[in-house]
Amino acid sequence: MNYLVLLRHGQSDWNLQNRFTGFKDVDLTELGIEEAKGAGIRLKEAGISFDQVFTSTLKRANETAELALTEAGQEGLIETMIYHDDLRERDYGDLTGLNKDETRQKYGDEQVHIWRRSYDVPPPGGECLQDVVEKRVRPYYEAHIKPMVDDGKNVLIAAHGNSLRAMLIILGAETPETINAAEMETGVPVVFELENGEIKKRYALK
Repeated sequence: MNYLVLLRHGQSDWNLQNRFTGFKDVDLTELGIEEAKGAGIRLKEAGISFDQVFTSTLKRANETAELALTEAGQEGLIETMIYHDDLRERDYGDLTGLNKDETRQKYGDEQVHIWRRSYDVPPPGGECLQDVVEKRVRPYYEAHIKPMVDDGKNVLIAAHGNSLRAMLIILGAETPETINAAEMETGVPVVFELENGEIKKRYALK
């Protein structure tokens, strides 16, 4: 049996301010730092150690991985972490930086809900989740991560809400129809136990 663990970064400054963040490179809050450390503690308690760590090129994901690995006693993996743009958050385009409540007041609840949760309707100038799945995360996963998982390695992916929701679809754990109900909580590791590349269990370490 081997493990694939998905870890959304801890709370960021713009999470706290209720802003669309996307590609904007923002810091973790104090709570976000504690969430990242807590993830590491829970991974250690679960006895999960990793062979390789993948992360996006945005610092909120990088720092979360580093903090979690340090708390888990696996800080030696930090220097070999693999960073890639394809694992970044969804590009929110013209919505980036806008407060979500103010955006609802401007465009209406229904339109903002479509932009946020529709699988195939992008916000103006941005990406829809389908874009994240098919143009970025799936090709990267299949080329670089899946071979390691299939080889029985334990892999951690520290990334973002939407790039990890994309992973749920790619793994077959969710579908475009069910993904709306699948939340990736900040700083909560989602563990997949696999045997011969097949998912046997999925659970969150809270």
